[in-house]
Amino acid sequence: MAILAEAPACGNIAVFDRSWYGRVLVERVESYASKAEWKQGFDEINAFEAQQAESGTTIVKLFVHVTQKEQDKRLEDRLDSPWKRWKTGIDDYRNREKRAEYLEAMHDMFKRTDTKVAPWTIIDGNDKKAGRIAALTMIAKALEANVDMTPPPLDAEIEKVARKALGE
Repeated sequence: MAILAEAPACGNIAVFDRSWYGRVLVERVESYASKAEWKQGFDEINAFEAQQAESGTTIVKLFVHVTQKEQDKRLEDRLDSPWKRWKTGIDDYRNREKRAEYLEAMHDMFKRTDTKVAPWTIIDGNDKKAGRIAALTMIAKALEANVDMTPPPLDAEIEKVARKALGE
């Protein structure tokens, strides 16, 4: 498992899309990783997330799920609408045939990586607007509960440069 070079500095926020879960999902289903490798991935994921949590990192894990029916509708829309065609590729249709394998891998992932310090939240993605609201609500709740939102003091050097630049 690769170590993340872009992990955020203390006090910063980062969003990772799939990130270190590729080993137990895509690499597993597409046979890019051996069974031993992807099984080891579960332990590596849990160890990494525990380490991050111990250092004070707030971890919010969201999985946005859509049904096959909704996915097919979206894929059809991408064919019919020129403005949506950039969102699709051959892999979308090839991967569709492996949905059962992806669902099995997904359920294993939830079972093996849903921990006290890094629990999963499953978002119903069939309604995009409702799904986005649900995701943002979960993120806001986690930040509110775990992150000090007190604004930092104004840096004297920044204030000096800013006031000069603004003509004050």
